[in-house]
Amino acid sequence: MLLAEVARVSREVAGTSARSHKTALLAELFAAAPPQEAALVISYLSGRLPQGRPGIGRRALAREVEPAAAPALTVTAVDAAVTEFAAARGTGAQAERHRILDSLLGAATAPEQRFLRSLLSGEVRQGALDAVALDGAAAAAGVPAAALRRAAMLDGSLARVAAAVLADGAAALRGVTLRVGRPVQPMLANTAKSVAEALAALGPCAVEEKLDGIRVQVHRDGDDVRVYTRSLDEITDRLPEVAQRARTLPGERFILDGEVIGQAPDGRPVPFQEVASRVGSRTDVETARRMLPVVPYFFDVLAAGDEVLLDLPVRERYAALAALVPEDWRVRRLVVEDPSGQEAAAEAEEFWAETLRRGHEGVMVKSLDSAYAAGRRGRHWLKVKPVHTLDLVVLAVERGHGRRTGLLSNLHLGARAADGSYAMLGKTFKGLTDDVLRWQSERLRELAVEDDGFTVRVRPELVVEIAYDGLQRSPRYPAGVALRFARVLRYRPDKSADEADTVETVLAAHRTD
Repeated sequence: MLLAEVARVSREVAGTSARSHKTALLAELFAAAPPQEAALVISYLSGRLPQGRPGIGRRALAREVEPAAAPALTVTAVDAAVTEFAAARGTGAQAERHRILDSLLGAATAPEQRFLRSLLSGEVRQGALDAVALDGAAAAAGVPAAALRRAAMLDGSLARVAAAVLADGAAALRGVTLRVGRPVQPMLANTAKSVAEALAALGPCAVEEKLDGIRVQVHRDGDDVRVYTRSLDEITDRLPEVAQRARTLPGERFILDGEVIGQAPDGRPVPFQEVASRVGSRTDVETARRMLPVVPYFFDVLAAGDEVLLDLPVRERYAALAALVPEDWRVRRLVVEDPSGQEAAAEAEEFWAETLRRGHEGVMVKSLDSAYAAGRRGRHWLKVKPVHTLDLVVLAVERGHGRRTGLLSNLHLGARAADGSYAMLGKTFKGLTDDVLRWQSERLRELAVEDDGFTVRVRPELVVEIAYDGLQRSPRYPAGVALRFARVLRYRPDKSADEADTVETVLAAHRTD
């Protein structure tokens, strides 16, 4: 299939707000895709590359390459080029990568180039991400969306399952089941503003410590143990102590859901980025292990023995977890059977406060009657974290991609330094509505002082209120810290840049976190 067809449908999907129309457009394209290319087409319209992130920087993508006059580039050729790009290693790799990327872009027409740049940068934003792509594949194959969703969850790959269903119909779904050794997409949580709000929403529930570490899924089949990340990447070789601990548990076959953290000698958790750096290290694992040993804590079990536990309620899954995992390896929790009672509510609030005192980032509140909805962000699990806000100054902004092409999107944020300058703390494009994005683009163009075609530097005059989940050490920024999960709450035209928060304010917050 020509990439031009994929790019066309992406544009048309971006141009409609009606989900039914999006689904119909995708269904038509998926039904027309050759069986051997269906998984690629579905991946691309979901905004994903089968190779993961190949490491193509924005500056490389911003290079001007003369587009092809007519469409001839196929999705198979794109896949081959990305695979070749990702495999380039050693001396001369950068030049080889530039050659591959320029050749790929040169084989694409101008509309195809725009789609490719969005796809390769991970910024396909036409609204055809997993949920809508799944509906389109289900419609094309003539199967219930719920059945396809569950199969994709169990398999871990929407593209693979959808391609099988397009080729073989509903029969392809019957062979998909949870298997030890094949990771499944983890269940995700929604957000509540407070513990009281979460208790009121869920009824009988468990309140658990929310650890700020690396989400892991641990599979054991006899002596064979595999450890996977939230994104389903295998990292067993990087966490030998986790695999070793799993082998000491009494069950021979199981799938556990948990979190890996590092701990200081006093038992308090170390900052997230230290754990992320340890887990991300691919070399000298033993040295990294000595420098920062990590500990897994488990909060759920998806399978035990030959029994799949996904559809059991939390209270039953936890009983199965307790039979497998000793208490000091389980996430600390409080069961609240009657959250309407004053005593129970007070106990939950104290658990929340104690969790923060212990250095963790908040709590998870889970309905005791809820099943494990893998791959979904439902209302049966609610996370509660302290809300931090800062008033920061916009220092620069990056040009948007995908549906934000032509707009100024990714903000560079700074706090006031003691010498009167501004220290950058991070970037964000989160939280921007379409109206705010348009207003922001117009206003920042008025403040522009430098434009390299990718980043627009502006006069430091515009103040924006930013919410963030916490701070992390960062040698990239002059203050030595960076915002985690920053998002825009609102612009503050009532404040001048001289009234923005200072670096000292930020560092004080870092010391107290």
